[in-house]
Amino acid sequence: MVDLARVARRCSLIVDSRSFEVTIVVIIGLNAALLCVETYPLAESISYLHWLEWFFRAVFVSEIVVRILAYGKRPQEFFRHGWNVFDFVVIAAVFIPGLHGDTAALRVIRMARVVRLVRFSPGLRTIVTALLRSLPGVGGFLALALVTFYVYGMTGWLIFGDMYPDEYGTIGHAVLTLFVLLSLETLPDLIEQGIALSPWTLVYYVSYVLITVNLLLNILIAVFVNSMEEARRLEMTESLAVDEDQDGIPDNIDRIMVSQRLDDLRTMITELERDLRIDREPRRPGGGSIPRPSPDRGGSAAR
Repeated sequence: MVDLARVARRCSLIVDSRSFEVTIVVIIGLNAALLCVETYPLAESISYLHWLEWFFRAVFVSEIVVRILAYGKRPQEFFRHGWNVFDFVVIAAVFIPGLHGDTAALRVIRMARVVRLVRFSPGLRTIVTALLRSLPGVGGFLALALVTFYVYGMTGWLIFGDMYPDEYGTIGHAVLTLFVLLSLETLPDLIEQGIALSPWTLVYYVSYVLITVNLLLNILIAVFVNSMEEARRLEMTESLAVDEDQDGIPDNIDRIMVSQRLDDLRTMITELERDLRIDREPRRPGGGSIPRPSPDRGGSAAR
């Protein structure tokens, strides 16, 4: 009978090892290189590329199996983590009936494996978490941007619609022109066209640039920065939750407590030495203390 606890313990050691993580990262990189090679006509003459694809599938399936077995009698805990669910879906989707041959859906699924590199990089993982957490704020930003584009698009249609139909002939053309204007590359040409119609059109473009480019984009950046800080705090919270010694206290908190206790102990020793008036006299290399000059008593002076 298989000792499930022993298997789980060994699988856990494998998953937590640095060599396992490096191996999977290398395999993902090689798989990405294989996808790049397949874009060249030369790939059709290489017969073993098909077997390499099956080799990568076998490695990734083995990785998922080892990760699940590491949870022992609670394999359902594997699916409580978002990145584990993503890995499982990406690997399992390749075996869906009908996704064989050289279909576009199969290529998309195979390309999604490269995204798995994110989980092995804390920095990239934090960025992705920040992007996901910023979605509610981005939704509010998009609503505000939509209203701004609508107001300026309709205004541009009223002002320039008859004179410049290619840029402002319809609300769609006007919004597209204003969207391209976000890069500020077309601003000189549009200002020149507007001034040819009326100098007051300068107010239209200046106000648009100030509101959209300088205000709305800064709001979007602020949303991302705030989400990045939240993601970093979440990452720190998850790291503090690791308790490998199973003493009920997270390991990082253990280290913090030990450091605080050592600082308190040093303070107590310093205060005790001060109370006992223990002088730390310098020592000679051969032993014995170096005598300090005695204080001048009885009014004796140097002669």
